[in-house]
Formats: sequence, structure tokens, C-alpha cells
Amino acid sequence: MTSTGPAPAAPGPSVAAPRRFRPELQGLRAVAVALVVVYHVWFNRVSGGVDVFFVITGFLLTGQLLRATGRTAVPVLRQWARTLGRLLPAALVVLLGTVVGGALVLPESRWMQAVREVLASSLFLQNWRLAADSVDYAARNDGASIVQHFWSLSIQVQVMLAAPVVMLGVVALARARGTSPRRLLAALLGAVLLGSLCCSVLLTATDQPFAYFHTLTRLWEFALGGLLALVIDRVPLGARLRVRLGWIGLVGLVACGMVLQVDAVFPGYAALWPTTCAALVLLAGDTGSRSGADRFLASAPLRRLGDLSYALYLWHWPLLVLALVWSREDQLGVGAGLAVIAVALGLSVVTERLVELARDPFRVGVAGLAVVLAVTGCWQFVAVSRTTSDAVVGSDLHPGAVGGDVPLADLLPAPAGVTEDWVRLEQWDCAPLRGIAWDACRLPVEDEPERRIVLVGDSHVQQLAGALVPIAERSGWQLISMVLGACPYSTASEVDKGAGEQACLDWNEAAAAEIADLRPDAVVTLASRDVRPGLTEQTPVGFVERWRQLDDLGIPVLAVRDNPRFDYSPADCIQQLGRGSVVCGVAREEVYSPEPPYAQLGDVPPNVSFLDIADAVCDDALCPAERGNVLVYMDDNHLTATFSTSMAPLLEDRIRGSLGW
Repeated sequence: MTSTGPAPAAPGPSVAAPRRFRPELQGLRAVAVALVVVYHVWFNRVSGGVDVFFVITGFLLTGQLLRATGRTAVPVLRQWARTLGRLLPAALVVLLGTVVGGALVLPESRWMQAVREVLASSLFLQNWRLAADSVDYAARNDGASIVQHFWSLSIQVQVMLAAPVVMLGVVALARARGTSPRRLLAALLGAVLLGSLCCSVLLTATDQPFAYFHTLTRLWEFALGGLLALVIDRVPLGARLRVRLGWIGLVGLVACGMVLQVDAVFPGYAALWPTTCAALVLLAGDTGSRSGADRFLASAPLRRLGDLSYALYLWHWPLLVLALVWSREDQLGVGAGLAVIAVALGLSVVTERLVELARDPFRVGVAGLAVVLAVTGCWQFVAVSRTTSDAVVGSDLHPGAVGGDVPLADLLPAPAGVTEDWVRLEQWDCAPLRGIAWDACRLPVEDEPERRIVLVGDSHVQQLAGALVPIAERSGWQLISMVLGACPYSTASEVDKGAGEQACLDWNEAAAAEIADLRPDAVVTLASRDVRPGLTEQTPVGFVERWRQLDDLGIPVLAVRDNPRFDYSPADCIQQLGRGSVVCGVAREEVYSPEPPYAQLGDVPPNVSFLDIADAVCDDALCPAERGNVLVYMDDNHLTATFSTSMAPLLEDRIRGSLGW
């Protein structure tokens, strides 16, 4: 790309008003993309470099649009075509290569996620796809997507497409009022900066993963760049001060990722660090000093890296993810990381040359979009076709938890659909709990139910519904689920000690009140949690306190022992290492003590009986990734609905006996 090309995450126009070339901007882009790449490849964390791109985009875009106000009208359609013509070709080349690489390297269990996100990225909606997944508990354990980094490009394209329309309105209003468009634009950008920053701080404090990908929480960064474009030539700064500001900004930017855990605290007030650093470099501008940071940033190597920054940003992430999957490593070493960066740089040069050959980039981009959508659609068709099977769980070839010596057969669920194999409570009859925005869902029964059983707790209770539904349907029982992900039924927030802690406590109180009103025949909940290698299983005091409250109401409790958790996906492991690999499971003695933790409690209320599912998910020696030709886990800790259903024959008599039914 040329020096007027796009920024790593999404570019802005080439210059700001008044029109002049600023070579230090290319160097700033180069530093930002280098930080992004290095932190991703070797530190598995975020650097804050993307926030710099947002500021640069706002700076350049505002200057370009402001120059357009001298015309009779802001050329919205021409601006859109220019933006998409600049961005689409390179992005779609990368997406096409990513689809091919993903189909060849990714395990089938990650295909459907990849397809969804490639489609979202093609339409520059990836940030909203990830934001939706951040609040969808079933999607939180998805592996890192090969196009996850398109979230920032999506936000910038959304801003760049909206900005000309907004500017058109500013010009029209300014003319109607007889005032300067620059003055009105400054007021608007100031309002956006304050409003978006407040939104960012508040939403980050309450739901940081959602805030991270939300467009509104990032608008202030573009507005900051835009305000700089309006005032930068009117701020009198001495030469020495410019030199200091440039180096303070550059050093501060490099230090940001070292000091802050960016992916956990951004984009709230912490994002002021890298954005302020970028603003300082922009304010410093051309210092005219041989010791200025701008001299370093304007050097030929950095300017060249700045030219390649957009393509490098796009290529480095899918190559990194595919390399990690191929090597089955959590992090690359120095040599492998350098190889990934070298390949990404080589592909960036090739991509740059291909885009430069395009005589009409906009039409090429539109044609490329059609190709990417078609190829991705074919991949989706293949993925869906591999999720269908005539096999039935519980059959002779697919006994699942019942186990036994059975000949090898196709896996259930099919690997391509394993991450979708979830007990779908939303398909039951659902209604909100009183006083809280969360549902209680009932499994319908035709007549008056013989028994009413409440399942209450987190997603590990939800997965048990797979085993209970067949029993309930045969027995005329009604199941009522009250489930909140990462929130076990307890008097404390056992999992989330951050922003979600109060939400979990409030939900627990609402669920307890609902159970007290319902007076069900029994409550099913967890007896333990955190079953991991190292024998970390525990029964929290908060669990026992909830049981005691139910005892005071005369409600029986069936407390179920939890299943093991892994630090990898057993289903992915099977696809990578092959069927029957013991490496994909874990030794039973490493996760389960012979005596469960609740057996050591001396104050268990008399209404509680326990159900140990260790023999269902493990054999005598191993807790395997597959059992009886059925995949046990859908991700790194949740049972597949298929396997849970297969546990019903093993558990039915024990459930009835425990509850005296």
C-alpha cells in the first residue's frame, strides 16, 4: 500500500486539513501494528495499538470531510465508493485465503463458528457478532476465531460509512444557521467524545466483554482524532515542547501493553492511555529536530512498514491461529513466531501488489465479496452436511455413557456440530423470573404433572437436563429450569468476583424466591464444582446454605457431583490426534478423589441426597473424550446434550431411589 493507504485495523483518508503529507503518521501506524503483532504472537494479549488506529482514522477522516464542505455538497456516494474500494480488495483477499486455510487446518468442531464469523467479517459486522457471543454463555467457550481481529475493521468501516452522512447533515445545518461547519462539527465531535467515553466507562464496568466490541464505546476515540484535526494547526507549541510530546507519546504507547491488561480493562477510561499517546505524537507533528520522535517515525523502514500495516494486520491473526492449531500449542516459540510474522509480511507485499493492479478497486472489491460469500457458503454446506446422521444415541453402536465393548462407529454428535449440541432450554415454555430479567423455563406436560422438579444453578445444571428429560417424559414429571451461566446456586458468587458478581447474587435471590413460591417436589442442583486436574473439586459453603434454606421449606434436594473441566477441547483433540487417544482424556485419579468433598461435610441437611456421575463420565481409570462412540464434551467443560441423554438409563433408578420415588 502507499503512504496514503489504510491503517492496520482500518484506515482513514490520506491527509488532514490543511492538506499536507505527514510521514510520521505512517511510522505511527508501523509502531502500532508492530505492537499488535508482537503482543498477539508471543504474549497472547492485547497492546492497545488498535486504539491508535481509531484515533488516526478519526484524524484523517475529519480532515478529508472538512475539505469536502467547500463543495456544493458532501459527496456521500463517492466517499463510500472510495472507502470500500480502499478496504474491500485486501480484506477479501485475506478472507478468501483464511477460508481455504481454515477448511484445511481447523478441526471440524470449529467450522461452524468460523463460517459465521467469516460471513460477519465480509459484511463488516464482526464486532456485533462477537458482542452477541460475549453475552451468549453457550458461545463464550468458542475457540479464538480465525477472523476475530476483523472486529476493529468492522467498527471503522461502520464509522467511515456513517461519517459522510453525518457531515452532510452538519453542512446543511450550518448553512441554515449561517454558521461555520467547522464550529458545528467541533461541537458535535465534543459531544460524541464525552457521551461515548461515559458509555464506554459505564458499560466496561458492568459488562467488559460486551463493551469491548461495541461500536458506541469506541466512537470517542474517533472523535478525539477528529477534534485534533480541527485544532492541531491552531495550537501554538514550541519546538522543544513538540520534541518532548512526541517522545512521551511514543514511549507511553510502547509501555501501554506492558503495564495494562488491555483485553480485560478496555475500552473504558484505561483506553485514554494509548489514545492520549497517539494524540501527543500527532500534536508533536514535524518538530524539525534531529532528535524528535517524528524523525524516527518518518524513517524509511517504518514508513514502508506503515505502507504494509493494513495488510499485515489482516494476515497476521489467521496465520497465528492456524499455526497454533497445527502445532497444538498454546503459544508459539521465538522461531515459530518469527516464521508467522515473516509469512504475514510476505503475503502483505503480495496483497499490496494485487490491489495496486486493480484499475477499479471498488468493482474488484464487490466481485471479491461475491466470491468470498460463495466460497464460505460452500464451506457452510459441507459443514452442515457433516452434522447429519441416522445414528441414534442409546443404540448398540452408540451406547454413550452405558459404555461396553462396541465396534468403532461414527461419532455422535458429529464433530462439525459438537459445539451446537447443547440442551436448548429456550425451546421450553419460558417466562421471566419476578424482579429480574432472566427466564424460568418449563418442560411442557400434557396433563397435570406427577412431579415438579426444579433444576437450578449454572450451565452445568442445564446440561443435566439432557439426562433428566427422557426420565421426566416417561414418568410424567415437569422440569422447571432456572439457569444462569457461571452462577451456581449458592449464597455467594462462586465464579465471577468482578462486574457480574452482584448480578449473580441478585439472580440467586430471585431463583430462591421463585422456588419458595413453587414448592416443587424436588430441587436438582450441583453438589460440587471446579473438578480439575490436581484434585481441586470443592463443595462451597454457599451451596450448603442454600440446601439448608430448602430444608426449612421441606423441599428435597438432589445434589449432583460435577463433571471434569479441561484446559483444552477434548473434541478438537480427538480430531487432531485420532480416535481412541488417551491423551485427549484425563486420568480419573487426577480429577476425582475416591471420596467426594461433600462426603467430608459434617453439617449436610437431612433433605439432601447425592448423585455421583463420576462413573458415567469416566471408567475405572480414565475420564475419556469419547465413550461408546459418543463425544463426551462439547467444549472444555460442558457435556454434549447427546452424551447427557445417554446417561439417563444409568441414573434413572438412582434418582428415584435417592428421592424415594
